[in-house]
Amino acid sequence: MNSATPPPLTDAERLALRRVVGDMIPASREFGVPAADDDAIFADLLQTIAPAIGHVRAALARLDELAGGTYATLDVDARKLAAAQFREDSPALALLLATLTSRCYYRDDRVMRSLGMEVRPPFPKGFQVEPGDWSLLDAVRSRPKIYRDAP
Repeated sequence: MNSATPPPLTDAERLALRRVVGDMIPASREFGVPAADDDAIFADLLQTIAPAIGHVRAALARLDELAGGTYATLDVDARKLAAAQFREDSPALALLLATLTSRCYYRDDRVMRSLGMEVRPPFPKGFQVEPGDWSLLDAVRSRPKIYRDAP
């Protein structure tokens, strides 16, 4: 293992992450989809977080702090309170966890089927997008340039 590569999550960190993502996106019988802590989705998540492992560890440590101990061992209501405080206290870390979780969740075949999407990568065929209101981009177009021209 490269010394610059952080070690994988500990068992306690994996359990905490599983609780976080399961609470974030619970299973739905109505739509026939699993929770984000489903084994297949969670395995994908563990691979996907590798580049952000330090930030994920920091998020899990902060959740433990807010829990006053071990976040993963709290009951559902206590986890919800700690998670709400976490989102308020550490919005960047909360956004990171939400982004990584949703990325893995919405590429799961079962979830894609439930949304009426073909189970396939978006490329090379692409997906049809309904024409929209292009004026929604006016705010972006009116911004000043945020880059410099290449030489």
